[in-house]
Amino acid sequence: MAATTRRTGAVPLLGLLVIIAGAVLLIAGVITYATVSSTLSDQKITVSDDAGMFAGQHVSQPWEAYAEAMVIGEHASEMAGGKTYAELPRDDPNRESVMTASFLQASLFTSVVAFGVALLAAGLGLVLLLIGYALRRLARVAESSDVATVS
Repeated sequence: MAATTRRTGAVPLLGLLVIIAGAVLLIAGVITYATVSSTLSDQKITVSDDAGMFAGQHVSQPWEAYAEAMVIGEHASEMAGGKTYAELPRDDPNRESVMTASFLQASLFTSVVAFGVALLAAGLGLVLLLIGYALRRLARVAESSDVATVS
């Protein structure tokens, strides 16, 4: 009785490549998150006392950056009578302060997005590591069943 042997040589290689890609993404995501957190922390920003959450905390995480950005937006809106920077007349004495607030708010929101991208990369890396491991394990199982069939 002749048994047919399957070639699984490409599957372990594919699994290894997926594991490597996963490791790179996981490491890049963790490093990016740590870098954004450290850089944000170096700015020595404290969440305003009138924030709904995290008041008085040092800004180094996305939730703190978001809370401070929201407070900055509220302060700028109060200062400008509910108008945005673009809606203020050029001769309004608050225009420059509202512009600065807008830039600060945008910078904090950008850091929140950067944290999200870092977490996405790390999560995707973890998923790829698991898929690569599963591919390599399936290839081993297939090879051992082929050896058992031939014997």
